[in-house]
Amino acid sequence: MCGPVGAYTQPAMIEDLVKQIETRFAELGEQMTDPEVISDRERYAEVGRAYSQLEPAAQLAARWRHAHDDAAGAEELLSEMGEDPDLREELASARERIEQVEEEIRLAMVERDPNDEKSVIVEIQGGAGGEEAGLWAGDLYRMLVRYAERRGWQTEPMDIGDGKFTFAVKGDGAYSVFKFEGGTHRVQRVPQTESQGRIHTSTATVAVLPEAEDVDVQIDPNDLQVDVYRSSGPGGQSVNTTDSAVRLTHKPSGIVVSMQDEKSQLQNREKALRVLRARLYERALSEQQAELAADRRSQVGSGDRAEKIRTYNYGERRVTDHRVKLTVHNLDQVLEGELDELTDALQADEKRRRLEAQAAA
Repeated sequence: MCGPVGAYTQPAMIEDLVKQIETRFAELGEQMTDPEVISDRERYAEVGRAYSQLEPAAQLAARWRHAHDDAAGAEELLSEMGEDPDLREELASARERIEQVEEEIRLAMVERDPNDEKSVIVEIQGGAGGEEAGLWAGDLYRMLVRYAERRGWQTEPMDIGDGKFTFAVKGDGAYSVFKFEGGTHRVQRVPQTESQGRIHTSTATVAVLPEAEDVDVQIDPNDLQVDVYRSSGPGGQSVNTTDSAVRLTHKPSGIVVSMQDEKSQLQNREKALRVLRARLYERALSEQQAELAADRRSQVGSGDRAEKIRTYNYGERRVTDHRVKLTVHNLDQVLEGELDELTDALQADEKRRRLEAQAAA
């Protein structure tokens, strides 16, 4: 947020926080009409993002003011006219609205994850379950691509095939949504190859990496080992007569990234660098989070992939997210990318946990 508003700490400070929100929102509104700001594309975009981020809190501040005015008016009439059931009910209703809006303001002003506005690189890979796990990874790929498209974001395939799917999602706020998909996704269904009709359990892992810019992660070319080779298709047959496939090995970390989807060696190298940069950035974030909290499970947005996060049961047409203990019975819609109900619950849980962490700090 451009010039952030101070976080809420104590109930007595709620009015001060409301004033800060109102003042900052007005400042941003004025900046958006300032010719000097408008002429600077980068600054105008930054102010626009800050305005959009603060707008929900500004609307809550207006509701808080309105409820306070209603309560003050009811109290004044009661003191002048004496006891009146209707006025007493109006006062109680206004106080209830104040309490509710105050809680919403607290949640709205929780410190954001600094990566929330970034685009992402998503890596999906079949886990336990053999061939069925690879098929399940493909189903997850289609689900997440459809979800991104429904949100109006652009998707870019980067490395697709053999049970592994790497793609980018470009758009402001992509990480704020897709970070909740990082983890182990478990499916319970009868595979197409199962002649006895027995239910199998398979898994696929999803890694969601905030896409890093050059300023986030700088890679020394001397730290890279670059190998080029011919691209291969299913079964290992050569699909290219030139050495266009690229394998990058980052020697200090041992991270290896291979890319062969493009016909150009230069394009494959550029895509591999993007994935490598994102992995290095994610590793640095994980190390930082581990230092801040000994118990990784208590962290918000750490994306610990070791744990099962969600189960998809085909027989019962249900999806259960184990992190927020939410079960929905619209499996078909979820697989078509309708993940909003799950995402909303996970975002609300993240905000509450961040609020608790701020209060304890």
